[in-house]
Amino acid sequence: MIAGMVATLLLYFGANTYIFIRLLQALSAAPIAARVAFVVLFWLAAVSLFVAFAMRGVEDGVWLQRLLFTMGSVWLVFLLYMTLATVVTDLLSLILPAFKCGVWYALGATVLLLTYGYLNYRNPHTETIEIQSDKLQNCSLRVVAISDIHLGYGTTRKMLEQYVERINSLRADVVLIVGDLIDNSVTPVRQASMCEVLSEIETTRGVYMALGNHEYISGIEESLDYLRTTPIVVLRDSVTTLDSQVAIIGRDDRMNRRRKSLEELVAEVPDELFTIVLDHQPYDIALSEQSGVDLHLSGHTHRGQVWPLNWLTDAIYDQSHGYRLWGSTHAYVMQGLSLWGPPFRIGTQSEIVVIDLKGFNTTTSH
Repeated sequence: MIAGMVATLLLYFGANTYIFIRLLQALSAAPIAARVAFVVLFWLAAVSLFVAFAMRGVEDGVWLQRLLFTMGSVWLVFLLYMTLATVVTDLLSLILPAFKCGVWYALGATVLLLTYGYLNYRNPHTETIEIQSDKLQNCSLRVVAISDIHLGYGTTRKMLEQYVERINSLRADVVLIVGDLIDNSVTPVRQASMCEVLSEIETTRGVYMALGNHEYISGIEESLDYLRTTPIVVLRDSVTTLDSQVAIIGRDDRMNRRRKSLEELVAEVPDELFTIVLDHQPYDIALSEQSGVDLHLSGHTHRGQVWPLNWLTDAIYDQSHGYRLWGSTHAYVMQGLSLWGPPFRIGTQSEIVVIDLKGFNTTTSH
């Protein structure tokens, strides 16, 4: 693990050095003051995310933490595409003289791509699926499922207000949050009084949540204390029942190595109930199928957020996103309503998932 972290840091600072040198060469004719300003701003952006993490949880200077976090997370994606684009233009310059100053073409292309990625991120897609089951006698239930909201310095109160307004427009019977409601620290969430906004979610049967790895990163006890100030019911290795026909199982996150097994939790549910499992990280979908679960919901992957990282998540997980039927088990892995860090979606999609559950002899009223 340490070797991997060292390799990642070397790759990160290697890419920064490459882009720094190419841009500095392009600015060779600029006044010395402009080049000095460039050097300072470039390396400030390069290290800002590390500084933001070092300040995590500090009560004072929240505005500075937010600024550094935003700058650093944007820089991650800028660096990725700027490096790829510059490599391409440098290779083209070997055969096409017009690309001798190709770093400026690379910069323009990167800025345009990031603009598209930001607009795509800020406009979540609503995916609607319908599931019928003979376990749902004369019952229809609209489930609105979301994951990976990452409230904090990236996803602000204003953005949360927009999300809640969007959720309420879908007229949910029940809202399910499948982990990572909080990002890296409870501090900015508490200071922005986001519990007030979470209290405005409108449902007929409540809001339920399973924990994600970021609730642990934020401090699990602090996260749980904060969630108790909201109407959200946290299902931590526990089960709740709706309308005597639907059982919702909320698994603790894999960060807790002592969490209950899925078999233990399923054993608490009568066979005749339609069973929904909330499990933030999508590693155990096959186990849900073996256990006779009717609907498995996960998040966590973000599907990599930006290309080509979606190729990586598609390779890591048997199901990295979207809907799939595993035997008789319906499974949906959400790409996330918001995201961690960089505010861009390129090759992926922010999403809210609407699941209309009904029996074979009922129709939905939504």
